[in-house]
Amino acid sequence: MPVALAHARRLLKGGSLALTGLWLALSPAAAQGEPPVKIGVLTDLSSLYADNGGSGSVVAARMAVEDFGGRVLGRPIEVVSADHQNKTDVGAALARRWLDADDVKVIVDVPNSAIALAVQDITRERGRIFLASGAATSRLTGDACSPTGIHWTYDTYALAQGTARAVTRRGGKSWYFVTADYALGTQLEEDSRRVIQAAGGRVLGSVRHPIGSADFSSYLLQAQGSGAQVVGLADAGGDLILALKQAAEFGVVQSGQTLAGLLVFIADIHGLGLAAAQGLILSTAFYWDLNDETRAWSQRFVARTNKVPTMIHAGTYGAVTHYLKAMAAANTDDGPTVAAQMRRMPVNDFMTRDGRIREDGRLVRDIHLMQVKAPSESKGRFDYYKLLETIPGEDAFRPLSAGNCPLVKRG
Repeated sequence: MPVALAHARRLLKGGSLALTGLWLALSPAAAQGEPPVKIGVLTDLSSLYADNGGSGSVVAARMAVEDFGGRVLGRPIEVVSADHQNKTDVGAALARRWLDADDVKVIVDVPNSAIALAVQDITRERGRIFLASGAATSRLTGDACSPTGIHWTYDTYALAQGTARAVTRRGGKSWYFVTADYALGTQLEEDSRRVIQAAGGRVLGSVRHPIGSADFSSYLLQAQGSGAQVVGLADAGGDLILALKQAAEFGVVQSGQTLAGLLVFIADIHGLGLAAAQGLILSTAFYWDLNDETRAWSQRFVARTNKVPTMIHAGTYGAVTHYLKAMAAANTDDGPTVAAQMRRMPVNDFMTRDGRIREDGRLVRDIHLMQVKAPSESKGRFDYYKLLETIPGEDAFRPLSAGNCPLVKRG
């Protein structure tokens, strides 16, 4: 009886494989020899940055594909996604598998600077495209730049030019940093230090905390003890939210210090609430309520996710759209060729006007300086920011000559 049962199972398995083969043979893509163009959204689906990128980035990429028509070069477009778990080895392994085994043509998002630097190396080696929407480190267009890497949404330099410069010019001349001890935090602090010193301020010191810290009390006490006018929070996501909550408990602002969030997303403000976040100054590449176009796209996004769109989500949509336009214009899926075409084409969408991608891979676009509203100022759901200033891209981002990118020709 067991032998007969095993034989039956083999027959069923064989029949199922045969049916699968028959379906593939009859499917339109297989019949026409058209493998899909695969776009891989590598993001944080379960941890610190899940609200800022995460499933929202996957939705944004799929919206871009749908709006493009679902096909490019006569081939279907497929969006795949994975959770890098904020672990560099996991993210790098996923990227290699996608490129080597699954024929993914482009990797998008990656909201973790250490993982993004690893993905930049991997895609450079394989001649595939990396569109960094979620990563912040300015090294992606500096010493770690790549001919197939494009840093799309924001970076640590631009955030420092916005927030750190504005707070220093408003009288916050002495700073103390509470910094995440990995690529994002250290680069954010480094870029901010330069801006603060150039604006006439000084940095009294800093303390570093591991990613995913459960308690910020000792770090905040050191910041309070420094006597600095400004406590700069050089972290993001869940770390930033917890630091701000505990800063309120310790009375940091009430004691006379100013809190400056150097990488703040609107999802963080939503999680904190206006009562805790009011008055915070921040920089962003996108705000849903800037104009009719941003409102229209954001309304579609909210209808699908019931979440407020962040600049990472909007940037993911824009990056995927520009990539598909460039592929169609270049008439190929070859990574270096499409990347070169992306650099030649201006970027115009609901969040970017006449943006341009430099030879170092930096998309130059305007950055907006915002202040969080008080609860009494908010007129509805997600009405969290008021615009203080729009910083032109040429002023916001690091000069091309200053980044030490090997791709930039020296004069």
